[in-house]
Amino acid sequence: MTVSPESGTIPGCVYGGERRAALRAIVAGLLVLGLGSLPASAASHDGKPRLQLPAKIQQGQLVIGRGPPGTHLELDGRPLRIGPDGVFVFGLDRDAPAHVTLTIRHADGHEETRRLAVTARRYRIERVDGLPQHTVTPDPETARRIAEEQAQVAEARRRDDGREDFLGGFALPARGRISGVYGSQRIDNGTPKSPHLGLDIAVPTGTPVAAPAPGIVTFAAPDLVLTGGTVLIDHGFGLNSSFLHMSRLDVKVGDSVRRGQVIGTAGATGRASGPHIHWGFSWFEVRLDPALLPSPAS
Repeated sequence: MTVSPESGTIPGCVYGGERRAALRAIVAGLLVLGLGSLPASAASHDGKPRLQLPAKIQQGQLVIGRGPPGTHLELDGRPLRIGPDGVFVFGLDRDAPAHVTLTIRHADGHEETRRLAVTARRYRIERVDGLPQHTVTPDPETARRIAEEQAQVAEARRRDDGREDFLGGFALPARGRISGVYGSQRIDNGTPKSPHLGLDIAVPTGTPVAAPAPGIVTFAAPDLVLTGGTVLIDHGFGLNSSFLHMSRLDVKVGDSVRRGQVIGTAGATGRASGPHIHWGFSWFEVRLDPALLPSPAS
């Protein structure tokens, strides 16, 4: 895939400064750790368990926290699932506002709110040329098909159950050159398009693609217009990985997979100018940055 990122060092994306070190870690197979190991619920000064959150959160981040069991949580009015062990998650999209509000109702009925600061990121512009033009400026029939296919993918992302497959961390689905990063504004064949919301790894067609964490396959289709061979894996709590442009699929809907299990092979199907694997990650419909996911503990 031909990608030409513009400008120099821009904080907040996987190029330049401290983020360049993060890219080296990705290439080495260690994803940027957005939270660190999740400890057991700590106690406050009065001896009662308290809510735990990362010290800093940013746009595009998966946030994993822990609270006392029995706590009810809402993020900007949206209820959050909290497990029997107190674990909860939420995601901050590419353009999340400067602050979000977490409402906490404790088991004893006491309610509090926390206004959480969200660190803003700046994103690159990437020019991608050599794409199949019908995928960039589709005719009405192709546009209709694209809408139908994307609706099917969106439905698969609605799954919500209490599995905590995400707690073991996430490994790269393949090793190779990072050719596209999250959040970049894309100009495809000269046409401005939506931002790129995933991590691209340039590898030859036929390279095995592995599940980054355990989960259940919720979508598998070999020939979507935009994304070609496409697989979605649900990791619980509304978290899911998507793998696009695959040349072969080795799993089907309903399959349980383990971390490192081959789910298919990389390719250049759909809207792609060269062989690679696109790894996307979402909390329900909120698209997150795979480069900020916690890596496996071992």
